[in-house]
Order: sequence, then structure tokens, then C-alpha cells
Amino acid sequence: MRKTIHFTKAIWNEKELALLSEHPVSLSAVKASGQMIVDSDQKAFVYLAEENDEFIYLYIHESVWGELQKAIEKEASLLAVGEDARLQLSHWSEELSYLISNIEGNSNYGEEMVESVEKIFLHQ
Repeated sequence: MRKTIHFTKAIWNEKELALLSEHPVSLSAVKASGQMIVDSDQKAFVYLAEENDEFIYLYIHESVWGELQKAIEKEASLLAVGEDARLQLSHWSEELSYLISNIEGNSNYGEEMVESVEKIFLHQ
């Protein structure tokens, strides 16, 4: 069974955007991979992380996409915040920008995903 953590809130701290989960999570043994994928069914971007040689899927839900767009514009750092550690998400901006360019107008991602991505990231 794959481990997932869902981030649905974001707060700013100077030039950092911190992602928060609805539930307490431990991130002390988690390492950033620098890779992102898309889960169209969940309408989320998923940052891949590792813990003890296993992938952990950090789901970044639509509720924080507007803040992600601002973070791209400000060239801000992105952090996942747990109760025991803060994880810097390396290469998130490049990965997200690449995914957005692939999703634009691409019905393979599903109509809802394409509409949401275009509305938030491309047509502000």
C-alpha cells in the first residue's frame, strides 16, 4: 500500500510557502526527490518523496493552487510542514511548470483537471 499525505492548506512565511496537512504527519525521515506527477482523478499535483527507500506521495490539492501560482511568480521556496520536521521541496517550480505546460489543452488529463489548471495557472 502506498503512503500518501494530503496537503490542503498553505500559509506564507516571508519568501516561503508552507503546505499543511489536515492531519498530523511525520516528515523527519522523509527526503525530497525533486519530481512531481499528476493525479487527475484526485485533481492534485503529487510531489514524490522518499522514506526508507519507499515513495511517499505528497498530494497538493486544488485548494492551494492559487498560492502555488503566487509562489512561482515570487520564486518562493515550497515546504511541506509536519509535526516534527519541515521538508524543502526541491525543483518543485520547474516540475510544476513542466506539468502545467503538458496539461494545457490536453484532454488526456480529463476535462475537470485541464479546466482547473488553465483557470488557476494560465488565465488569471
